[in-house]
Amino acid sequence: MRPSDHHPRSHPRAAWGILLQRFLGVQPSGVGFRSFAFLGLCLLGVASCGGETPVEEVELRPVRTERVTAGIVKPTRTLAGVVRAGVESRLSPRVGGTVTQVAVQVGEAVQQGQVLARLDATDYELQVQEAEAALAQGRATLRRAQSDYERVRALYENNNAAESELDAARAGAESARAQVEAARQRLEQARQRVGYTVLRAPTDGAIAAVRVEVNENVGAGQELFLLISGSQPEVEVAVPEGMIAQVQPGLEVTVNIDALPETTFQARVQEVGVASVGSATTFQVTAALENPSEQIRSGMAAEVTFVLPARDSSQHIVVPPLAVGEDRQGRFVFVLEPGSDGVGVVHRRSVRTGRLEGGVEILEGLSPGELVVTAGVRRLADGMQVRSPDTDAPETDDAARGEMGGDPG
Repeated sequence: MRPSDHHPRSHPRAAWGILLQRFLGVQPSGVGFRSFAFLGLCLLGVASCGGETPVEEVELRPVRTERVTAGIVKPTRTLAGVVRAGVESRLSPRVGGTVTQVAVQVGEAVQQGQVLARLDATDYELQVQEAEAALAQGRATLRRAQSDYERVRALYENNNAAESELDAARAGAESARAQVEAARQRLEQARQRVGYTVLRAPTDGAIAAVRVEVNENVGAGQELFLLISGSQPEVEVAVPEGMIAQVQPGLEVTVNIDALPETTFQARVQEVGVASVGSATTFQVTAALENPSEQIRSGMAAEVTFVLPARDSSQHIVVPPLAVGEDRQGRFVFVLEPGSDGVGVVHRRSVRTGRLEGGVEILEGLSPGELVVTAGVRRLADGMQVRSPDTDAPETDDAARGEMGGDPG
């Protein structure tokens, strides 16, 4: 037998006996001790398992709602467009030649008459000299022809020359005079060509593009600069044939520019195309911005929202497209039944839809004044509790009716 077997602390029962002796004040001997030990173990087990399990609170899903209204629906259409300057001038020289100077850069503001570029004018100056020489020769020929005419006319008056000679002398003088006039015009054209070698800004504005370099040989009519001017930017949009009849000059539109997402601009239609653009069945419409910003640049992408005249004067219910879900059972919405403390219950409601006019038209299934869920429809279930800031009771039908201008959604 090992020495450790005689030590009371080396046996598990002895250890428990000592603990119970100290806890219960009972001597570790006899049947009573074993009964008290068993009772103590049961009490310890109950104490260890008797604590209450905390109940976790279920986090309610938040929803966004919108109160259903009925009114006159004005169709809205949003189309993609491009911002353009009020005036865009593509500048090109009227004569060809080698570029000797480019005097401006992209983004530079220019004044009317400011030099933009120069071409080599050597050849055109030689043409001026040649035209000047031709004019001098024509004037000398005119003087001789005029002198001959005066002499023949004097002889004719004295009956010393025939009438045919007088006519020939008159014709020679008139021909010389015409040649002088033609030489004068050629000289003027040559001088103008020299002036055309200097390209100047036709108006105040800013250089949007430079498409030429020094020593480059360019031709007449070749675009060298893009000049933008005008204080009122415009938006060009292609309108499909299905709605072009409803777009008229003066119609107010809303413009959102992708590069300036925090600002909405108001515009008014100025020009409506009368023929389709190219092979597409769209018509170009131009709208002028009424509250332009200095941050707007020509070529920026934009979205133009048209609020078209109402098709009829009847009342319609329109909800945002995200509020309508669809599954095998058909299309549906979730209607919120408000409760207290921002907690409500959603109920599935089958609906019958109509046209898409800035939102989904609801023909059956909803009544004015009800709260319809507009976000997270696919994650909801009938009878689910949700959290919504709108806990007021539904409005009456009379209070929920009104005209639905602009975008009903």
